[in-house]
Amino acid sequence: MAGSGRLSIDVPLVRSLVARQFPQWADLPIQAVKWNGWDNATFHLGDRMKVRLPSAERYVPQVEKEHRWLPKLAPYLPLPIPVPLATGVPGEGYPWPWSIYEWIDGDTASLEHICNLPEFAVDIAEFLITLQRIDATDGPRAGQKNFFRGGPLSVYDAETRAAIKRLRDEIDVGGATSVWDAALSAEWRDRPVWVHGDVSVGNLLVRNGRLSAVIDFGSCAIGDPACDLVITWTFLRGQSREAFRAAMSADDATWARARGWALWKALITYANGGGAHPAEISARRIIEEIVAEHRQAA
Repeated sequence: MAGSGRLSIDVPLVRSLVARQFPQWADLPIQAVKWNGWDNATFHLGDRMKVRLPSAERYVPQVEKEHRWLPKLAPYLPLPIPVPLATGVPGEGYPWPWSIYEWIDGDTASLEHICNLPEFAVDIAEFLITLQRIDATDGPRAGQKNFFRGGPLSVYDAETRAAIKRLRDEIDVGGATSVWDAALSAEWRDRPVWVHGDVSVGNLLVRNGRLSAVIDFGSCAIGDPACDLVITWTFLRGQSREAFRAAMSADDATWARARGWALWKALITYANGGGAHPAEISARRIIEEIVAEHRQAA
């Protein structure tokens, strides 16, 4: 068992699960991917497949959700998303269901892999706009199972204010509190739309310098799209940040909530000493930029 209730998942375990449950793939080589996410442990299975296993019980609902909804979303989207191939069951000491998907070629998004960052930003925006336009009827509502991505920011109010207090000697407390209060006041009042829930560089793939695929829909839901705009501050900057804003055409209230989402994540990351993806801007810098931007917008 790893920290925070997460399981330690290695190649021998995955090899045993595949061999026992999918013997047709038992002879394929298995190796861990270079950059692993937090919610799932991911492994190459041969050249054209990957295995993903929830690392803790709270991530288990993502398995069924992706297998149900990804095939329904894929035909409407402008870029490839994961294609589920099979669902595994508990076994070999592993307690939860797990998945096999088609492998999607591409490099994890980073400045060195992207030819034109403003163009990349517009591509993300176009993907998100298309996602939001897909019929959301009967889609999974934002809630505890997807960590409220697409839901109300108020669920993180106590946690955010505690982080601000904890960091009172290191950040602009008044500025951060003002950003947070403004985000809570800008409530989402429109119909729910599809959200990805975790638009971060680790879930964006690049080929030939362009955005080529979007992966990991475990936090997807229908709700408020503001949570999908956090990449504005975590990765984009300068002209690319402005290009993304212009392409999204979101209203001021949505941007206020988006700043709230970005501030919450940066605060808890900074307060807890957690790390971000190497390609992302540091949590402290994100806090400073959001506070400065909020003051300009006020």
